[in-house]
Amino acid sequence: MNSIDIRTAASAALTPRERLIAIVRQILGPGAASSPMPIDARFSELGLNSIKMVSLMLAIETEFELAIPQDDITPENFTSIATVESMIDRILGDSGS
Repeated sequence: MNSIDIRTAASAALTPRERLIAIVRQILGPGAASSPMPIDARFSELGLNSIKMVSLMLAIETEFELAIPQDDITPENFTSIATVESMIDRILGDSGS
């Protein structure tokens, strides 16, 4: 098993919310590992700037193997973990129909 397979296997054991929280923690950096991560906390309050937000979008697309439609790249969908989670659920639900 190569490192990509191991990462995929490890993330498959996590819930989508846990995977999303792990992505946000990784993007925020080392200080975020021990910080509380409430799902309704605003990303701006957690320290996500515009550059980190782009990294978040790209990481979500990679982790969840989806393409975020241009129409969904809105401040409302990227306010908090809860709003991103809702968007991911909607995108994955739409792609399955």
